[in-house]
Amino acid sequence: MSMLASLVRAYDRLPWKPPYGFAVQNIGYCVVLTPDGAVAEVVDLRDTDKKRSPRQMAVPACPKRAGVTPRPNFLWDNVNYALGAGTLTDPEDKRFEAFRDKHLEFLEAVEDAEVQSFCAFLRSWSPEALSQHFDLEILPTAGIVFAMAGSYRDHCLHDAPALRSVWLSERERWTAVEGKAAAEAVCLVSGRRSAIARTHPPIKGVWGAQVAGAAIVTFNSDAYESYGHEQGDNAPVSEAAAFAYTTALNRFLDKDSGHRIQIGDASTVFWADAAEAEAAALAEAFFGEFFDASASEKINTDRIGAQLERIRRGEPLSEVAPQLDQGVTFCVLGLAPNAARLSVRFWWESSFGTLTRHYQRFVEDMRLDPPPRDGWPPLWRYLVELAAQGKRENVPPLIAGEWMRAILTGTAYPLTLLSTTLMRIRADGEINALRAAMLKSVLIRNFAKEVPVALDPGNTNKGYILGRLFAVYEEVQRAALGGNVNATIKDKFYGAASAAPQKVFRTLDAGAQNHFAKLRKLSPGRAVNLEKLLTSITDLMEPGNDPIPASLASAEQALFGIGYYHQRSDFFRKHDDTPITEADQ
Repeated sequence: MSMLASLVRAYDRLPWKPPYGFAVQNIGYCVVLTPDGAVAEVVDLRDTDKKRSPRQMAVPACPKRAGVTPRPNFLWDNVNYALGAGTLTDPEDKRFEAFRDKHLEFLEAVEDAEVQSFCAFLRSWSPEALSQHFDLEILPTAGIVFAMAGSYRDHCLHDAPALRSVWLSERERWTAVEGKAAAEAVCLVSGRRSAIARTHPPIKGVWGAQVAGAAIVTFNSDAYESYGHEQGDNAPVSEAAAFAYTTALNRFLDKDSGHRIQIGDASTVFWADAAEAEAAALAEAFFGEFFDASASEKINTDRIGAQLERIRRGEPLSEVAPQLDQGVTFCVLGLAPNAARLSVRFWWESSFGTLTRHYQRFVEDMRLDPPPRDGWPPLWRYLVELAAQGKRENVPPLIAGEWMRAILTGTAYPLTLLSTTLMRIRADGEINALRAAMLKSVLIRNFAKEVPVALDPGNTNKGYILGRLFAVYEEVQRAALGGNVNATIKDKFYGAASAAPQKVFRTLDAGAQNHFAKLRKLSPGRAVNLEKLLTSITDLMEPGNDPIPASLASAEQALFGIGYYHQRSDFFRKHDDTPITEADQ
C-alpha cells in the first residue's frame, strides 16, 4: 500500500477527527454576537493554567496563503482578518476587508437568522472598537471564532447547520485560487474519479520545517509540471484524500500524540493497522519503547515491561504477544525539511512481527558488555554520539534516516555510520559503550565479522589485540602516575595508534617500561599483574620481525576501538564484577 493510502486509512481510524473540510486549530477567543450584529462579549476560551493554552477546535480548513493577496478563512481567523487589528497600525492593510467582503458575497443571500446576524456584524464592525475588548499592546495570537448570544455554549457559527452546509457546498469555490476551480481526474490514492486538489493542506510539526507548514506533494514551478498540467493536476489526488492524509499526518506529528519520535533530522511518525484497536495501541506502545520510551509515556508501560524484556532477550513475538504476530500492519514514516517542501527520509510498511524480528536483530548486534550505564538508550542517544559537541542539531544529515531504514528493513547499515563513529573517536578520544556498540553492529551486519560481546582474551584479530594492548599501556601510565597527567597516551596517540600502529607502538612500549620502573616501587603486585597481562596479549600476535602492522583498515580500526573498550572496562571491575577501589590497586 502506498504511503498516502496508508495515511488515508489511518484517518478513518482516528478516535477523534475533524470531518471533511475541517481542521483542528488553536482557538483563543469567541466573539459573541447579538441578533442585530453587535458584540455582546468576547469570551476567553483558553485554558486556565499558567500557560493559558488555546483550545483546539475543529474549524473550516484554511486556504493556503501565499503572496500578497489576502485569503481569509471561513467563519474564523486571526485577529487581523477577523477583527481588522492590522488596520490600526497600517491603514493599507486589506485583510479585514477581504474577510468581510468574501463572507458577504457568500452569505448575504442565505436566509438564516444566525447568518444574517453575522452579516450585520461584518457591515457594522469597526476595528477601532478592538480596544473595548482587548489590550492593544497584547493582541491575541490564537484564532477567533464567532457565536450567537443565545447559543454560543452549544455551538459556534461554523458548527451551525446552515453555515456548515454553505461551507461544504461552496468550499471548492471559496478556496479556489484566481477563480480556477478544481479539475476532475482519477485519484491516485482512491482510484475513483473525483475533484482534484490543486494544492494540499500544509503539514505542520516537522522539526526544522517552516512553522506555517510544508507539503509533500507540491508543484510550484514550471520545471516540475508536464503535459500542460498545473499544480496538483500533475499528481492527481482528490480533495477528500488530500484532506484525509494531511489530517492524519498532522495529528501524528503533534508532540503529545504518542505517534512520533525524533531521529536525527527525521521527524518520525508511526501507526498500526489492526482489526482490534487494542492490538494496534499495544503495537504502537511497543514501537515507542523500542526506539524512544518518551513517545509512549502516556501509556501504562508497566504491563508491557516484562514482555518488552522478553522481546529484547530474543524470544519470538508469537510467544510473547501472539495477538501482535499476525494481522497487525505497522507503518513508519520519516520526514525532514527540504526548503519549502518535506523530504521523505524513509517509508516502511510491513507486519509487526517482521518489525519485531528486525528490532531483535538490531538489539543483538548492539549487545555489549559492560552495557551502557542507563540501560537501553533511545536511538537518538546513539546519534548524539556522532554529533560535534554532543548536540542533537549537529547530527550529520541523512545518516539518521539511512540507519533507521536499515534497522526497519533488516538490511546493511550505512557505512557512514562506521566512518563517522571512527572520526568522532579520533576527534575527542571518547570510546564509550554507545560508540563501541555502533562499531560492533556495523562489523557484524556489513562485514560478517564475529565480534565478541565481552572481553575475549583469546581473540587473535590484530585490531582487537592492538586495542587491548593500547588500553594496557594507558593503565600502566595511570597506575604509575595516578591522576597527575595533563594528557594521557589516549589523548595523544589514540588516533595514530588505531590507524597507523607501527609508528606509535614502539614509542608506547618504551614509555611503558619507564612507567613500570616507577610502578614496581609503588605497587609491586600491580606491576607484576600488568606485566603478565601485557605478555599474554603480545603472545597472541603473529610471529615475525615486526608483528605490528603499518596500517589498519576501517574494520580493523573498529575492532581496535572495541578491544580498547573491553580491556579498559575490565580494569574497573573485579573478576566477580565488583568495582575495584583505589585501595585494591
